[in-house]
Amino acid sequence: MNAKKLAIAFGMLAFASGCTATTTPSTEKQASQVRAVSSETAGTATIKIDGSSTVYPITQAIAKQFQQTNNSQVQVNFSGTSGGFEKFCAGQTDINNASRPINNEEMAACNKNGVRYIELPVAFDALTVAVNPENNWAKDITVEELKKIWEPGAETKITRWNQVRASWPDRPLNLYGAGKKSGTFDYFTEAIVGQAKASRNDYTASEDDEVLVNGISKDANALGYFGFAYYEKNQNKLKALAVNNGKEAVLPSRQTVEKAKYQPLSRPLFIYVNPWDAKNKQGLNKFVTFYLQKVPTTASSVGYVPLPSEAYHIDNVHLNTGKAGTVFAGKAQIDLTLGELLRRRKQF
Repeated sequence: MNAKKLAIAFGMLAFASGCTATTTPSTEKQASQVRAVSSETAGTATIKIDGSSTVYPITQAIAKQFQQTNNSQVQVNFSGTSGGFEKFCAGQTDINNASRPINNEEMAACNKNGVRYIELPVAFDALTVAVNPENNWAKDITVEELKKIWEPGAETKITRWNQVRASWPDRPLNLYGAGKKSGTFDYFTEAIVGQAKASRNDYTASEDDEVLVNGISKDANALGYFGFAYYEKNQNKLKALAVNNGKEAVLPSRQTVEKAKYQPLSRPLFIYVNPWDAKNKQGLNKFVTFYLQKVPTTASSVGYVPLPSEAYHIDNVHLNTGKAGTVFAGKAQIDLTLGELLRRRKQF
């Protein structure tokens, strides 16, 4: 089916499809505007993308590739998954990068504003717990110890390393983690604390993972968490901790994610697409089709785990048929594996 026919199909499906049913970045690190130099772009509406800083490296890289041979303008920003959904559900963006599934409040906001969406998983992430390389006492950490550190009751109380594990030194414990508009914040708190958004507040928080990386790299007493791509990019100034969920201590890697060993901090990454309201429908469809072609190699190159080829085939089917909605019922599923994600997409 060609792009013109797809655009017509999307328009028709806008009336028929059902849907099961959050800061503007100011620095160069928080925004990337990728534009074609050609004057042919003058009359073309910009494809607007926002959301997760975790998914940002994938989308930014693919947008740059796309611009090399296409006239459509693509603008890629990040403000966190929740911050991005605020804009997406208000009809201000065409695509939202997300490090967790859309939640019930966001589904309600999209429905209220008549915004429909196609949910496309694009990769898997190994959410990474990292410390400074000068830390010579911690090599692994248990899920229970992470909960002891990050639960709300730990605020102003668990402030030293030896309070977490007696064999660790009596040194300050300085924490770095995702900001509250980040999907990483939502997923980490649910997976570790047991309730999404339940966290202590006395830590350095940011939706910009580079801020967290820089903080930890300069602080010998630091511990923090963020997406695997940011660890892999900065391995020379960070140290990852193996996470023990009660079975064994496992380091984050492509192999441990693929073998479903790195739990509960393995998670799918998504883009949510609204082709029906796009001002540049043909250009948007062309970009998303290009995205799905390039994402297996791009995700791997920036530090994430590609999905099975069948998953991308299903993504293309859902894109081409305008399959609106979500398979996650408004919440993340902890311990989801690549195989389980694939089965769920087949049933959608």
